[in-house]
Amino acid sequence: MVDPISVGAIGAVLGAVGAGMANEAGRWAWESAGGLVRRIAGREVPAPTTPGQLDDVARLVHERLHDDPQLAAAWSTFAGSVRLPNASGRPSLPDAPRFFTDRQQALKLLDKEAKRSFDGRPRRVLLYGPEGIGTSTLAVHWGWRQTARFPDGQLYADLRARTPEALLRTLLRGLGLPDEEIPPAAEDRADLLRRCVADRRLLLVLDHARTAAQVQPLLTSAPGVFTIVVARHRLIGLDALPIAVGPLARRDAVRLLTELAGKPAVTAARATLPAVLDRCAGSPYALRAAAPASPTRPAAGGPAVPESDPVRAAAEDSYRRLTPQAARLYRLAGLRGWPALDAAAAARAADLDLAEVPALLEALVDALLLERTDTGRYRYRPAVRAHAERTAAAVDGIAVCSAAVARVVEGYRDLAVGAARAALPESWRVPDADSPVSYPDRGAAVAALAAETPNLVEAVRAADEFGDRDTLVLLCQALWPLQLKAGHHEVLLPALRTGARTADELFPGTRTAGALHAQLAHALTELRHWDEAEPEALAAARDEQAAGHVRGHASAVEFLGLLRLRQWRFAEAYACFEEADGILDGIGPVDEGAADLPRARALLQRHRGRALRGLGRRDEAVRRLEGALRFFRDSGEAYNTARTLTDLAETRLDSGEFVAALPLIEEAIAALSAEKAEYHVARLRMLRERCVTPE
Repeated sequence: MVDPISVGAIGAVLGAVGAGMANEAGRWAWESAGGLVRRIAGREVPAPTTPGQLDDVARLVHERLHDDPQLAAAWSTFAGSVRLPNASGRPSLPDAPRFFTDRQQALKLLDKEAKRSFDGRPRRVLLYGPEGIGTSTLAVHWGWRQTARFPDGQLYADLRARTPEALLRTLLRGLGLPDEEIPPAAEDRADLLRRCVADRRLLLVLDHARTAAQVQPLLTSAPGVFTIVVARHRLIGLDALPIAVGPLARRDAVRLLTELAGKPAVTAARATLPAVLDRCAGSPYALRAAAPASPTRPAAGGPAVPESDPVRAAAEDSYRRLTPQAARLYRLAGLRGWPALDAAAAARAADLDLAEVPALLEALVDALLLERTDTGRYRYRPAVRAHAERTAAAVDGIAVCSAAVARVVEGYRDLAVGAARAALPESWRVPDADSPVSYPDRGAAVAALAAETPNLVEAVRAADEFGDRDTLVLLCQALWPLQLKAGHHEVLLPALRTGARTADELFPGTRTAGALHAQLAHALTELRHWDEAEPEALAAARDEQAAGHVRGHASAVEFLGLLRLRQWRFAEAYACFEEADGILDGIGPVDEGAADLPRARALLQRHRGRALRGLGRRDEAVRRLEGALRFFRDSGEAYNTARTLTDLAETRLDSGEFVAALPLIEEAIAALSAEKAEYHVARLRMLRERCVTPE
């Protein structure tokens, strides 16, 4: 049995609590841990941000607990209330293709590595070959043949244009973890992934890898995990068995084409078949693209254009068979690497009527010029998109191409602004701009923003490249409800960095600059990049003050206090909340923000109570929290009422006041159950257990 006050056990609890800050319950637990560590150490202890710092805190706590049985009991009680993530999913691979031929040597090498006795060396394979050669198909085909070997599932991730944080989220979701249990920081996600798969027999397929560095955070040395990395070329620095995948032999190319097009069509094309095979050059993608057209029928517009790359050759042949409307859509929708296009965005790109676009998109899918994603949207293969972009430049010209991209960006701007205003109509942070897009309720608006998150980030990049600073700023400001309600901080971070940089370049010292710095500070804080978040919070306060925006200035200082709570710097946090409250004195009865003053002050009361609890000044903390609680009860804010009740209950529990804490917890559970805040309720139930079975 593990000693709960050993250095390893203490470090594991602190690590689990720190990694669990993806939801409000996790942040509560982190603050509680900070207050308890301060109480145990007898002094302020900065929150650990690195594994080494966490080990130092664990050793410090361990030393103090061995000298004080009462503190040891308090720590054991806290440790018992920590909820650990539960990965119970059994993931599977994407669908395998119906027709598959050759690759016997590669399949044998995969079999051999998978069967190899584990001797401390991780079982890993790198499948590599040029685009369209079938590396992804080979990995998926082999995986489906080996389902019995991996009873705990087959985990798949597409690495195209995604950050390590986003990829780790995808893998953890595949293991059955909900977003609320996925840590915000990449390091914590990687550690959690390794722990979740440590005892599993699992296949891990990492598709479309670009570099070894991109893959490294996703790897594990667990003996039961077999990893297949798929790339276009050999990845220098990747410790894996390399398996090169080359063109199909002529005989196998004919076999695949026969399976795809049918024997009568291939027989009838005896005269033209050699030229088709030469042009496809053993590329399964090119053969699949050629098959629907029948090898007997040449592409429209004359003889095939010479092309050394079989994927580009196939794209050119398929493009020349398109109708004029489909060809226009193909060219103009491919001008940027939109992560996942829907019909509305594609219609804007090509300036076509929305009603006719779905059929055109399906025609492009049938021609293998587009791929359908698992969400029902569309994307290009990189080489195919490059062909579309090059063709658009030649056929349509620069002005038409620029207008096409601008229309798509404007569409995403209107969507984001309309969704932001519907999601947070009361917030002064959302952009005050007109939009033709509306949503029936807050939930639908947040869902729309979440669905378009990667495209919105790409729209910010496009606006930046085009020099459209007004659109860039509106897009970034419209991301605030998404940050607040749904997270996605790791995906939004590049866009928010661009927004803050643009603000400093073009309009420093304005409300807009302050808002963009505040949004970036919020994302950095949630990702536990606290050293980077602090200067952004200070910049937000500076710009809001320079602009004379009192409410924004107070909010920025308040946010700095919240950052200090995360850092376990409770005295500085309290000072920030005091300062923010003093700044609010500058709002007169008829000034902007006057109507929101009572609520703003109640929130500051609550925050000061949290800081005082961390400082061990529990009587003062109770007074502050009770003042905030009265306001939220009277105003009918169920969520903030429950959060304050929880703060108050935990403060009571710190003093061993179990009888006083129990009704507060029961009331909070009732309020949050109605709000469907499951993870908050789960933590409250643990607190209730401490009340009914105190040690």
